[in-house]
Amino acid sequence: MEVADAISKRATCDRGRSGCVIAKDRQILVTGYVGAPAGLSHCDEVGHQMKKLIHEDGSVTQHCVRTVHAEQNAICQAAKRGISIAGATLYCLMTPCRTCAMLIINCGISRIVCERKYHAGEESEEMFRHAGIELEYKSEEVQQYKNQ
Repeated sequence: MEVADAISKRATCDRGRSGCVIAKDRQILVTGYVGAPAGLSHCDEVGHQMKKLIHEDGSVTQHCVRTVHAEQNAICQAAKRGISIAGATLYCLMTPCRTCAMLIINCGISRIVCERKYHAGEESEEMFRHAGIELEYKSEEVQQYKNQ
């Protein structure tokens, strides 16, 4: 978790500075942090690209869509370098979002360790249960954002 925290300091979106480490057999395979796709402007340079999401219960949340999530970037690094992450453990700072959860499931990652909970992580938790992926939290603290 300390490595994921250190990696998060490279993030280029002040709204969601997060990091991710994927390891297997006590070896770090890849890391990722929140940032814009390669060659595109970062939030820290040009500001956030906010989108509103209307949920089934009628609640509305706002999300910055300029960035690629830490988990997505780590998975991309593994693909780019030809590193299998099947059976690996993913360490991250909060519950992966729904999209990241789907990618994690399809990559064959078998365990996830999170520092704390994501305020909208229940759907991901349910998907991990159904997929048989072990999910562990170091803290029950819930991550909150400005302009949620």
